[in-house]
Amino acid sequence: MSDAPSSAETIEGQRSYLLPSMLHLYEEPLVLDEGLGVRVKDPEGKEYLDLFAGILTTSVGHCNPHVVDAMSRQMGRLGHVSTLYATEPQVEAARMIAEIAPGGLRRTFFTNSGTEAIETALMMACVATGRSEIIALRVGYHGRSFMATSVTAHSGWRPLATPVAGIKHALSPNPYRCPFKQPCDETCVDKWIDDLEEVIVTTTNGRPAAFIAETIMGVAGFVTPPNGYFEKAAEVIRAYGGLLIIDEVQAGFARTGRHWFGIEHHGVDPDIMVMAKGIANGAPVGATITTDEVAHAWAGKTISTFGGTPISMAALCATQEQMRTHDAPNNAEARGKQLRTALEAMQAEHPWMGDVRGMGLMQGIEIVRDPMTKEPDLARTKALLEASREEGLLIGVGGLSGTVIRIGPSLLITEDEMAEGIEKLGRAVERVGT
Repeated sequence: MSDAPSSAETIEGQRSYLLPSMLHLYEEPLVLDEGLGVRVKDPEGKEYLDLFAGILTTSVGHCNPHVVDAMSRQMGRLGHVSTLYATEPQVEAARMIAEIAPGGLRRTFFTNSGTEAIETALMMACVATGRSEIIALRVGYHGRSFMATSVTAHSGWRPLATPVAGIKHALSPNPYRCPFKQPCDETCVDKWIDDLEEVIVTTTNGRPAAFIAETIMGVAGFVTPPNGYFEKAAEVIRAYGGLLIIDEVQAGFARTGRHWFGIEHHGVDPDIMVMAKGIANGAPVGATITTDEVAHAWAGKTISTFGGTPISMAALCATQEQMRTHDAPNNAEARGKQLRTALEAMQAEHPWMGDVRGMGLMQGIEIVRDPMTKEPDLARTKALLEASREEGLLIGVGGLSGTVIRIGPSLLITEDEMAEGIEKLGRAVERVGT
């Protein structure tokens, strides 16, 4: 057992001193005290297999020794200076990202979170185009700031009644809940694209600065746009003089398997791309990368006190080294296939697992009352979440109705560890019943 305060003491402290609006997955908040690789423990010593990775963030495992060592050594050398000074760790981090980024993306600005990176991307697009209107997707999620919650189209995450002006939302390309045809097929892509163009010509001045989208919509419940969507969406926004912003906060860095970034599966090069979460294994790093042309359009001053700080940059570089050493893209693809096969087998036995979707190590299960009506089943979702916890397994949840189970473990998870997770999840599914 840990020397830390008990779970009950920590929960009581949180209730007394932190915002009551903070979201927790479980009826009784879960307190975590230590972790290593894909395993974490609570203060009482109960161990959990973590298949959610701090919301897809501990990409190379909790307390990865290589990352811990790099951060410790950097702390002893130079801890903080701000972006007013040049440091080698920040240059090296930017170089490593540019090496694997698609197309002509090579100029990076580092911040502390995905939200800040989104803010940077949106402002960058507006500055580069001289325009101010943004097109996003319904049910998309892009962060928690005033601007980021405005491009987010998910009522539960928008506490303000009056969002930032000039932001419009097109239909989400969700094949499972396609409004045009069931089952959805390739002809539906054109209808989603028609809606995107209609939003531009009817709800904006026809001169949008950018279209922003996640390659796989994380908070929406791992909604995975069909092939062809991003190619055509890029053509539309560029035809109207706008830029394409791709949000890879959750899908980036090998998460979708085979490639480093989710957008590479679609053969599209963004004008601006946003990254965070798995970029540095839990260190507070957000990054916005763009082309030389767009980068040089930003003529005003800009700094970040904590963005690009040497310790976080050391974590980023060490994380990227681990991903390359262990071939994270191919491991994510192999372990993702292992997981997907098991999920589809469970789905065949349990019709309430209405949809299994995602790519690589970003897999979701949409839970419904009936596979024909597709009515969301929140009660069963909560039951599965609690049953998984009792089995010693951590998974996530998402979706507009909160009825999508999200699975996104460390990119270095082994075949045996994945098999263990599948076994635990299978037992939880059986406990929830048919």
